[in-house]
Amino acid sequence: MQSRHKKAWGAAAIVALLLILDQALKIWVKTHMQLHESIHISSWFQIYFTENPGMAFGMELLDKRLLSVFRIVAVIAIGYYTVRLIRRNVAFGYIACFSLIFVGAIGNIIDCVFYGVVFDHSHGQLASFLPEGGGYAPYLYGKVVDMLYFPLIQTHYPDWFPLFGGEEFIFFRPIFNLADSSICVGAAILLLFYRRQLSASFAK
Repeated sequence: MQSRHKKAWGAAAIVALLLILDQALKIWVKTHMQLHESIHISSWFQIYFTENPGMAFGMELLDKRLLSVFRIVAVIAIGYYTVRLIRRNVAFGYIACFSLIFVGAIGNIIDCVFYGVVFDHSHGQLASFLPEGGGYAPYLYGKVVDMLYFPLIQTHYPDWFPLFGGEEFIFFRPIFNLADSSICVGAAILLLFYRRQLSASFAK
């Protein structure tokens, strides 16, 4: 089994690498694209700039300030739990899953807390960094930058289909970012391969 020291460095590497990639992509999109502008990479993949005022994949469930505070509390809890896992010297795969969830949460928190202050809006213009007139929102009211769009199937419902007959059908419709992906991948691996360990950990 790997030492705690190696596992700590491995977890730190995951967090650092993904956080840099997530923020670099968001900053590039924010400063090089206008809101709702898209770059077609292929028929099934686009860089489509949108901003998400709520939860992952565009859901809006809570007041913005409450949502930002909830995210901060959650990331502190996840970070604390990940450090505990390293100290307990559990399997690195298990630690890596929580590292993915942790860095995903941090990535979106940075947007919520700071982006409204350090960027101006992207409606019909390219956003600038630290604009003279101030940002588009106060602290905790920033919007999460999303850009990864995979319309894998684009077709229409058949005319006989109830309610939606003849309307456009797109799969997969959500637009997300690298931080969202990290959270989803980490959670999926936990449920698929570490379900027993996960249940045992939270049962203690």
